[in-house]
Amino acid sequence: MNKIVYITLLSLFLGGWLYIYKIHRIPTEIKYTDITSNQLKTMLQKKDFYFVNVHVPYEGEIEKTDAFIPYNEIEKNLEKLPKDKNAKIVLYCRSGRMSTIAAKRLTELGYTNIGNLLLGMHDWQSKGYSLLKN
Repeated sequence: MNKIVYITLLSLFLGGWLYIYKIHRIPTEIKYTDITSNQLKTMLQKKDFYFVNVHVPYEGEIEKTDAFIPYNEIEKNLEKLPKDKNAKIVLYCRSGRMSTIAAKRLTELGYTNIGNLLLGMHDWQSKGYSLLKN
């Protein structure tokens, strides 16, 4: 009987310790790079990245956009992205909110070279750069 009590107490102790460790550990940092409109303008001159508009609904696009993937469906559309998870991908939306969500999600999925247009198409236009509209 004593063995059962000790094993039960040890199991409870270890289970409690594991639970406390799990909820108090520092979460792994999700990494992506914020890019300004001026940086993007320069990057587009020698475009060496896959460029994705994640804004829904469609409100225009920046020239040289490669794909349109709704930010909230990024995981369902991985086939539209480069197969190499180290490939350089830059995301943008209207204000930066949706592209930030998509950038975080892609890094969670193992993509390692994600860029995010800071403040999105709003900032792009405020710098005097044009948008294309369909």
